Amino acid sequence: MMELEFYGAAGRVTGSCHILRVDGCTVLLDCGLIQGGRKEEARNADAFPFDAEDIDAVVLSHAHIDHAGRLPLLAKRGFQGVIHAQNASRALMEILLRDAAAIEAGDTRRENRRRAEQHKRRLSPLYGQDDVEQALQLTQGHAYDAPFDVVPGVRAIFHDAGHIMGSAVVEIQIQADGQRRTLVFTGDLGQYDTPILRDPVTPEYADLVLMETTYGNRNHRDREASLVEFGEVIQDAHRHGGNVLIPAFAVGRSQEILYQLGKHFEDWGVGHWRIFLDSPLAIEASGIYWDFEHLFDEEAQHVFRGGDSMPTLPNLHFTRTGNESKVISRLKRGAIVIAGSGMCNGGRILHHFRREIGRKETHVVFTGYQPPGTLGRRIIDGAETIRIQGELYPVRAKVHTIGGFSAHGDQADLLRWYGGFEPRPPAFLVHGDPEASQAFRKKLLMETDAEVRVAEPGQRLNLLELRST
Repeated sequence: MMELEFYGAAGRVTGSCHILRVDGCTVLLDCGLIQGGRKEEARNADAFPFDAEDIDAVVLSHAHIDHAGRLPLLAKRGFQGVIHAQNASRALMEILLRDAAAIEAGDTRRENRRRAEQHKRRLSPLYGQDDVEQALQLTQGHAYDAPFDVVPGVRAIFHDAGHIMGSAVVEIQIQADGQRRTLVFTGDLGQYDTPILRDPVTPEYADLVLMETTYGNRNHRDREASLVEFGEVIQDAHRHGGNVLIPAFAVGRSQEILYQLGKHFEDWGVGHWRIFLDSPLAIEASGIYWDFEHLFDEEAQHVFRGGDSMPTLPNLHFTRTGNESKVISRLKRGAIVIAGSGMCNGGRILHHFRREIGRKETHVVFTGYQPPGTLGRRIIDGAETIRIQGELYPVRAKVHTIGGFSAHGDQADLLRWYGGFEPRPPAFLVHGDPEASQAFRKKLLMETDAEVRVAEPGQRLNLLELRST
């Protein structure tokens, strides 16, 4: 038996999770949280389409919560197998999963206060810190390009995906019934020629590719043009006496923004500003990034070689505590604030929005994908008012979307990565909104003669029926 079932992130972007069954063993590829609006996120508490105790292993593509965020829930429900992750992903999991549990506890407390006023039944958190620790104890780290056994008949290799530190393209070699198949799972692919991270790696061969399509229907703005725009935003905000708010993911985006601010310190006039990394999670993640300097690309290794653990930004301030964060609110101008969450669905960025989103002098810079239903998406789509913790706020700030900073590869990057295979393997497309996946499918069909399909939730594929080339 050699079967793949599509579960999470089929027909949507978040909640990555797929089920591989080989001769009585069951392996999950990722186990991520569903993110988006309240109704979407409520689905995280639904039963898995399997018994957690029957899962033998998990192979994790990377540590982002939409790929790893339900691992503690899996452990809570009885999973006792091994979670395989790249070494840097293993380190990032510690801070990301603990933070996710803390956010879950806080959200549940607030919801229960509201329910108490309405005499409704109290809710329990999706999982707690004990469940996180259990998942971490089950996790084993691996280096890139070092094969490891997952279950009998299944061996995996992590290749650099260039998305965040530790992100992996997973090559899975399967043997069953006297036959061999190679499945390649992209996780999330990064852009080519980006700072800090190396380019995504295309394995030499695949019988089937399970491929992400987050930006399958569009290309990012040219990176150099994005950098010019970012510099112009900073300079314009300085001239008009405002602050710059940057909702940023703690892992990946925050580190690149700091890198670019340091690199362009003189020509962007960065010295005029006070820069705040207002995210304990991003501060911890940055430390992990610099701990894995050997995974940097050549340019970043040159910049950091012999230097300190952070970029050279003399005006950079780390605000770890809530009281330190509150000090920023006294500044009416001259502050660049990098704060989570990247999708504006929680975190300190909301407190800054409450104070700043109604000021026309404020600039808000989005540098990453905003799923439908999130506060970030509503702001980008032009909402005149937004609701934060039950209160309405007018949106008068200038809003900028700078796509060139995305950690995801765009359509051209995805095509370039897939084009590295020879011969072209059949592909099933996941991790994308339907329009993005369908657009990328059409593009692949125009340029190749490979079989390309968009995966559907619950769809099962017999890998033994694939023609091995």
